[in-house]
Amino acid sequence: MKQPVVIIGIGEIGGVFARGLLKLGHPVYPVTRQTTASEVAAEVEAPELVLVAVGEKDLHPTLETIPASWRDRLVLIQNELLPHDWQQHGIDKPTVISVWFEKKPGMDAKMVVPSPVFGPHAQTVIATLDAVGLPAYRLNSPEELLFELVRKNLYILTTNIAGLEVGGNVSELWHEHGDLARAVAKDVLSIQAWLTGEALDEEKLIDAMVAAFEGDPQHGCMGRSAPARLERALKIADEGGLEVPTLRRIAEKSGLA
Repeated sequence: MKQPVVIIGIGEIGGVFARGLLKLGHPVYPVTRQTTASEVAAEVEAPELVLVAVGEKDLHPTLETIPASWRDRLVLIQNELLPHDWQQHGIDKPTVISVWFEKKPGMDAKMVVPSPVFGPHAQTVIATLDAVGLPAYRLNSPEELLFELVRKNLYILTTNIAGLEVGGNVSELWHEHGDLARAVAKDVLSIQAWLTGEALDEEKLIDAMVAAFEGDPQHGCMGRSAPARLERALKIADEGGLEVPTLRRIAEKSGLA
């Protein structure tokens, strides 16, 4: 029997990974809201992986409670994720995947583009997704990972925030409201640059975002979390002293200012 795997958070995305791991022969141990990581760690001290599949708002409280024996086995899958999110918890080299598939209740997982993975357990993550028919590939450097994380953040924030104003899908956003999409993207990238402390290649990132649009043209722009994403983006912009004029205009128009 293969080594067990722990999954913290068995939601829709966590469930996809659980199914793939079970297909590969890994026993899966969940950490839910009714259990704690330390309780499961007492039973599973040395799992092959610890997949952190909680939502963005629960990531930092979760990382604060990771048992010491699990810290070098972490796999992170959150949106709006950047290196400082794990580094502030003293976690140096997690495995990180930028998840580019959608999973809604009662529906099979749907790929947008293949999902990039970086870190010591990348091959197991890739094999897990392959077992359920979802393509993933290994990145070669932290720099490539940073690009892919910013790309995903750019996609999510641009579509969600622009969607508050125009709704529709990503194809309509780009082809009918391209000026708005680009203006929102520029503001989002100024936030990402401040958070990372890096000079980002804006045009390359926007081109990569558009490639993801083409992967699933009918993908809806505005999810339920769009208002919260805009509020979070503006809070970060205020902390960094960033102007982000398009985001502020959308917030005022949407009654979020």
